[in-house]
Amino acid sequence: VRVFRIWGSCRDNDVSGKSESKTLKFSCFSPSLMSHKGDVSISTLAVHAGEHPRSDGSAVFPIFQSATFAASIGTDDAYDKVRYTRCNNNPTQVQTAQKVAEIEGAEAALVTASGMSAITAAMLSLLKAGDNVLVQSCLYGGTYTLVHELLPSMGITVTELEGDSPAGAGAQNNWDALVQPNTKVIYCEAITNPMCVCTDLPAVLAVAKRHGLMTIIDNTFCSPVNLRPLSLGFDIVIESATKYMNGHSDVIAGVVAGKQELINKVLFRLNHLGSTLDPHACFLLARGLKTLALRVQQQNRNAMAMAEALAKHPQVERVHYPGLPSSPSHALASKLFTAAAGNPKGGYGGVFSFELKGGQRAADIFQAALKIGFVAPSLGGVETLVTRPAGTSHKGQSPEQRESIGIKEGLIRVAVGIEDTEDLVQDMLQAADQSSIANGIK
Repeated sequence: VRVFRIWGSCRDNDVSGKSESKTLKFSCFSPSLMSHKGDVSISTLAVHAGEHPRSDGSAVFPIFQSATFAASIGTDDAYDKVRYTRCNNNPTQVQTAQKVAEIEGAEAALVTASGMSAITAAMLSLLKAGDNVLVQSCLYGGTYTLVHELLPSMGITVTELEGDSPAGAGAQNNWDALVQPNTKVIYCEAITNPMCVCTDLPAVLAVAKRHGLMTIIDNTFCSPVNLRPLSLGFDIVIESATKYMNGHSDVIAGVVAGKQELINKVLFRLNHLGSTLDPHACFLLARGLKTLALRVQQQNRNAMAMAEALAKHPQVERVHYPGLPSSPSHALASKLFTAAAGNPKGGYGGVFSFELKGGQRAADIFQAALKIGFVAPSLGGVETLVTRPAGTSHKGQSPEQRESIGIKEGLIRVAVGIEDTEDLVQDMLQAADQSSIANGIK
């Protein structure tokens, strides 16, 4: 239990009618929600976690817009203890990180300047020259470039595996055989971008346990509402907080969460990389987190309705969404993300992708015909964003590389917002109609 004191004054009237000013001192006890996290819903954690003690009784944690703070005289603190915002110990950074930790179910967390900075700091805290890392073949475009270009330049080798097939046909499916004596880490994404394939997370953890490997998971597509990977046994979870966590398309941020010992390692690396999240961005992220559960639940519902509607449209060749029974990932996703996994607030996520008959030409016409959907990259915001991954998130890969992981030139990804469900469904269907007419498809 943490105790903090609030000082205030009141004016009492005595029996003679004279007023007298008195100073009152009282204590407000605010036990950490972490001690009750098994009983507290994520909706409640998102609002109240990290908010205590309340500065001067404020309902909202303030922004400490300062680069530096008073130094201790006559002490020999470690470098990371120097009160300096780049060292990630600004009070607003600390408050936001505490909120993230409680939402993720972690001992500790850090906020970073972007999702990519979170990924980079986490990887470089566990890997060094001469090490090997196992990664999925289908990765977010920025992560793909990091692991296949930057890490090798630092003497770190990379081996690909198929995240959804730990024992299937082909060399990339025999995960145990891919582990080398110098393999230290398995890195995966909960749901791949943009094909929306669910990774076999229990299999990842089983391989890691057999070989003594550390595990890092990018949980951006799920958010802690649909999945809390640390509860499954992952060592580090990272998220692009730009997406669902902030949820308003006005902040670039990332988070890293896990056990205190591991987060200390990431902190050391992060402080020297300089990927610090500024205090005002921390404030916006903390504010966005308060509505995380409300937003994600609506996005889950919207995505399901839109995916089901498009799957029935005659001009749609296929829809990639784990919530559809036709998805190869449906059974696994149901076990990991929904009420079947003991998560009554969970769902299959707010992102799906699909292919129209007519390829890129049809995709371009579809995007131009949208009335509600906004054509732009990113995801997780309150507005529905529509993009063609071959021209945005995965543009840095060659056509051959994209084709090898199923990303066709005409693939469309929809990152669903919180708008009215029926409005979004109708917008998608009318745009699909327009693309078929303009493209001359019968």
